[in-house]
Amino acid sequence: MTKEFEVLDHTADVGIIAYGTDLKQAFANAAKGLFSLITNLGDVDEALHRDIELTASDQESLLVDWLNELVYYFDTEGILFKRFDILALNNSHLKAKGYGEKADSARHELKTGVKGTTYHMLKIEKNKGYRLQVLFDI
Repeated sequence: MTKEFEVLDHTADVGIIAYGTDLKQAFANAAKGLFSLITNLGDVDEALHRDIELTASDQESLLVDWLNELVYYFDTEGILFKRFDILALNNSHLKAKGYGEKADSARHELKTGVKGTTYHMLKIEKNKGYRLQVLFDI
């Protein structure tokens, strides 16, 4: 699968559609899409990492919680993530590593302020691969 994600136009919010040959890749690409809205990923180095482990009631909630956890790291620690390794993933549990660096106003242009992930128009679709649709509150 060549396309990782695309930006989804919506009247009040901004969203992404993420793709993956498997669910792990689609979750990683959704996270990458999220941070592409916040900054130019080409300017972000992999200077640090964070281990992330989450449990949720279902797959949709897990996706929302995953992306909101990453927004939380950006809001509280100023971390811009660039790459994600999904180590374990099932319908209710995710274990991952996120790689990036602290935001530096001299090197990173912050484009969109993302407040959080919404359930509005949320979709997880499986066909030949996975397609995830997510909207963010900005």
